[in-house]
Amino acid sequence: MSRKYDHLSDVETFVTVVERGSLTAAAVAMSTTPSVISRALARLETRLGTQLLRRTTRSLGLTDAGRLYLEQTRAALSLIDDAERAVQAEGGEVTGRIRISAPTTFGHYRLPALLQQFAECYPSVRVELNITNRNVDLAGENFDFAIRQGALKDSGMIARKLEDAQLVLVCSPAYVQRRGLPRDLDALAEHDCLTFLLPSTGRAFPWQFMRRGEELDWPPESALQVTDDALGTVSLAEAGLGICQTFRFIAQDRLERGVLVEVLPELKGRSRPFSLIYTPQRRMTAAARALLACLLGET
Repeated sequence: MSRKYDHLSDVETFVTVVERGSLTAAAVAMSTTPSVISRALARLETRLGTQLLRRTTRSLGLTDAGRLYLEQTRAALSLIDDAERAVQAEGGEVTGRIRISAPTTFGHYRLPALLQQFAECYPSVRVELNITNRNVDLAGENFDFAIRQGALKDSGMIARKLEDAQLVLVCSPAYVQRRGLPRDLDALAEHDCLTFLLPSTGRAFPWQFMRRGEELDWPPESALQVTDDALGTVSLAEAGLGICQTFRFIAQDRLERGVLVEVLPELKGRSRPFSLIYTPQRRMTAAARALLACLLGET
């Protein structure tokens, strides 16, 4: 007698392939080979009697049937995850898996210390950390939490502020030796300003200052622009290529070591918030509640 749900591993493989973007990436994530992944997809498509994915040597895309099946199976697998974590939590020890997405700035400079503290308290919880500057779809991609920067639009999400991070203007000593320091904001316009282009608009992200108690958005202009990862401006500044604005928690160690120097400190860079967001519809597991408390400093 065949089991009714003996194909669940193939379903998980299908979802992993879509989330990772390729058979090779899915194979790495699942500790197997692309050929095994390919056979699992073929079995699933044979079982369903329809094609789920259009696969070529260079691309992978969902068919209409695949898109519908992905939506339903993600929801089903999420329910299974929730059921397992709920039962495990009854045993006393907090266990399970948490998926969280964070931007590169917070992911590299703030989360490591927080996750180290969390791991010491909850060694049986597995945390999957996705570091990206793309705004992930929490429900669609099965994330428990995401960390977002800046003012949040009303999206029906629950948002908890993690911190207000101060901005600072910096450059390298080599740049100071070559170009000197600007005396004021007008002089800053004559310097090499390293800009970050917003993915959503393609425009340079404005530098934000406080001048004489008033907020000021200043549009930097530069021949050298960075896309996708704002940390690139810090690396370029450290290499002596110009001035950038970044968060003080990123620059502080470099400032203390003399790798970077502060520029126009009297302008007092404004702060930008970082918030933890999650969907109100997703049931909060014991592991998720524990991580929430840890990130908010409530432990």
